[in-house]
Amino acid sequence: MTDTTNTAALTELPELRETVRALMPQLRADLENLTRIPSVSLPAFDQSHVDASAEATADLLRAEGLDVEIVREGGAPAVIGHLDGPKGAPTVMLYAHHDVQPPGDDADWDSAPFEPTERDGRLYGRGAADDKAGIMAHIAALRAHKGRLPVGVTVFVEGEEEIGSDSLMTILERHGDKLRADAIVLADSMNWDIGTPALTTTLRGLVRVVVTVTTLDHGIHSGMFGGAVPDAITALVRLIATLHDDEGNVALAGLKSGEAADLDFSEERLREESGLLDGVSTIGSGPLLSRMWTKPSLTTIGINAPSVEKSSNTLVPSASAKLSMRIAADENPADAFAALEKHLRDNAPWGAKVEITLDDQGSGFAADASGPVYDQARAAFADAWGKEPVDIGVGGSIPFVAAFAERFPDAAILVTGVEDPDTRAHGANESLHLGEFENVCVAEASLFARLGAMPRD
Repeated sequence: MTDTTNTAALTELPELRETVRALMPQLRADLENLTRIPSVSLPAFDQSHVDASAEATADLLRAEGLDVEIVREGGAPAVIGHLDGPKGAPTVMLYAHHDVQPPGDDADWDSAPFEPTERDGRLYGRGAADDKAGIMAHIAALRAHKGRLPVGVTVFVEGEEEIGSDSLMTILERHGDKLRADAIVLADSMNWDIGTPALTTTLRGLVRVVVTVTTLDHGIHSGMFGGAVPDAITALVRLIATLHDDEGNVALAGLKSGEAADLDFSEERLREESGLLDGVSTIGSGPLLSRMWTKPSLTTIGINAPSVEKSSNTLVPSASAKLSMRIAADENPADAFAALEKHLRDNAPWGAKVEITLDDQGSGFAADASGPVYDQARAAFADAWGKEPVDIGVGGSIPFVAAFAERFPDAAILVTGVEDPDTRAHGANESLHLGEFENVCVAEASLFARLGAMPRD
């Protein structure tokens, strides 16, 4: 290999922060305009807004000189754009998503969810962080190198990440050649805390099921038959209770587990970030980060049964619960589902009938975070924050990361993001720390320069 390092691409590094800072007012204005579009991809919501956010994203990319198309493969619209770099330069694929979670009850927000509002250095609004700030970080890096792009760039902005990315595999199958790259930046994760950047190197997988317990063929009087006949709600609750041991560890046999990176994370920090009430203990055993990043967890996220307000003195014949299980990065989701299904059937109380429906599943991800691209990414973070990043895991699941890793096995996958521990993505008062957002934009612009300066054949 002939070392033709493009040292000119690195000469602008000291000026990149000032360049990005000058761009911030317009970047923020564009972010606010995107945030005002209520692009909730859940089918119960008006999908014309998802179309509008795809068009707005496409317009932003076209304005930066990219060749852009909007693609649909049975689902919500995705945006693909491309701009060539210098001959022989690497290509970077930039991922984000333009759809958002439902806002929930407006009364839970301190300001209107789709009217971006600044308070104490944070921009509040649904999608302001997750993930429209990811889109704008990509735009920022393009604008910072306007007219002198040191790398080839492909941007892929998905429109249905928040509902499971059902058409992603078809998009990768039919449009994958357009997305092929030497490095992939997936901007949908978080940093360790304010002032400390992070690369996400592990993600847990996901298995989500609905379990229905039935004990009767019809409801009956609780006074006449209670004490001899089991009701479905009590049977369901007893069944759910078998999923954890007394310490709160997942009690399923055969599930894989791992150990998280040795970072300083106290119970006090966990309580502050999670809102855990005084007197309520943590669950599970082992280091806190391992419990949240690399060990399995199981949560009841919904129950179908008569509400308190509408209940009657009746033995309920059938009740259902939705269970969300997070699994180790190297766990096979099919194996985990089989273990959960077996446990639920084996532990049904009083002979209750159990029906289990697989709602969703996705693989985890574990990166080999070494090599020249990772070296340049870490250096770019240091350029922006003035300190080295840490490698973190995330307990949540982002199944599309595994899909990209499978489709592009030779690409270095960098899982980054704009969020911090107080972002509250998916919840009321979601927000973006504006100072950290600027650092993210500087880091991505620096990454372009550093990758463009790498040796070429």
